[in-house]
Amino acid sequence: MDLTSLLAKAVQQHASDVFISVNSPPMVKVEGIMRPIDPDAPPLDDQENNRLIYSILNDRETKNFEQTYELNKSLNVPSVGRFRVNVFRQRGEPALVARHIEDKIPSIESLGLPETLKELIMAERGLLLVVGGTGTGKSTSLAAMIDYRNANSPGHILTIEDPIEFMYENKKSLVNQREVGMDTLSFDAALINAMREAPDVILIGEIRDATTMKQALSYAETGHLCLATLHANNSNQAIDRIINFFPEEAHKQILLDLSLNLKAVISQRLCAGHDNKRVAVVEQMVNTPYIADLIEKGRVDELKSAMEKSGGRTCVTFDEALFDLVAEDKISQEEALRQANSQVHCFSGDLAAPGVPADHPFTSSGNLDGGRSCHLLSGRQQIDWLT
Repeated sequence: MDLTSLLAKAVQQHASDVFISVNSPPMVKVEGIMRPIDPDAPPLDDQENNRLIYSILNDRETKNFEQTYELNKSLNVPSVGRFRVNVFRQRGEPALVARHIEDKIPSIESLGLPETLKELIMAERGLLLVVGGTGTGKSTSLAAMIDYRNANSPGHILTIEDPIEFMYENKKSLVNQREVGMDTLSFDAALINAMREAPDVILIGEIRDATTMKQALSYAETGHLCLATLHANNSNQAIDRIINFFPEEAHKQILLDLSLNLKAVISQRLCAGHDNKRVAVVEQMVNTPYIADLIEKGRVDELKSAMEKSGGRTCVTFDEALFDLVAEDKISQEEALRQANSQVHCFSGDLAAPGVPADHPFTSSGNLDGGRSCHLLSGRQQIDWLT
C-alpha cells in the first residue's frame, strides 16, 4: 500500500479529505461523513504511518517538518488529481490530511452561488472577504469568482497562497500564483513586494494576523481589489475578529479603514440537501452607507439587525438564505431549522422589513446601497463541495 494508491481510491469514492494517523486505518470524509477508506483495513502502526507520510516529502520539506512540526504543501498525483496537504504531529507521531482539489475550476452558476458575486468580483477596488469555518467551501467559491474575473476582464491577478490550491489558466487576465515556501519565503515577504508587481487583483490565501490585515486594507485603499479568506462563522464575527487582531488603541483607525474600504463580507456554510449532496448557504453583507456607518462607529453588534432589515435588497442573512433554499425545494425545512441562527426569523415570513431606522441620515437615498442594484438570491444547485 502506498499513499498515491490511497489517494486514487479516495477520489474514486468522491472523498473530500484523506486522513493518515497512527493507530487508525486510513480514513476519508465523504459528504462530511468520516469513514475508513477500506472497512477491512487494519490500524496503521508507527512504521507504516511514517512510511506513507514521508513518501511524499522531499529533503527540504522533511527538514522543515522535523524543525517546525508543521508543513503545508500542494501535491499533484498524475491521473488522480491535485491535493492540498497538511502534515503535523500528534502524540509525538506525524499525521497527514490531504484535501482533494478539483482539476476544473467550477463556475459561479454550477456552485449555485448568488449572482451578486459576479458584480462584486468585477469591482475596481475594495476588500472582499470570504469567510466560514473549515471545510465550508470558501476556497471553491473564491476560485469560481477569480476565474469569472479572469474570463471577463483584462488585467493582472496575483495570488499568494500557502499552498496553491486551484491552478488558473490565463484567459483575458494574466494570473501569477505564488506559493509560500516555493516561490516566496514567507507571506510577509510576498505581501511587501506585491505592490511592485503591478496587480489589479490580489488574492491573499488567508488573513491570520494584524500584519496581513493591514496589508489587505492598504491594497484596497490604493485602488486594488483585494480578496482574502478568514476563519469566522458570519459577517459579525469576521468584523470582530479583524478588530481583535489589533491593540485597543488601534481599533478606531481600523474601524474607519474598514468602513471606507470593505466591499463585502461573504459568509458560507454547507448543509445537507435532499440527496445527501451538500448545498451552499451564503450570507451576504454588502458595505452599504448604513453598514459602513455602523462599522465606523464600532456598532458591530447592530450589523445583523441591519442586514435583516434590508429585506434582501443589499444584504442576505443566513436565515434568509435558508428560507430561500426551502422555498426552492433544495433543502428540507427540518435541515433549515437545524442550521438556522433563529428559527423564528427563518420561517416567520417577516423577511422584508423596512431598511434603515427612520432617523438615520442615509434613509433619504431610498434604499440601503445609495442607488446601486444588487441581484440577490439566485438559483442554487447541489454540487460536490471539496474545499
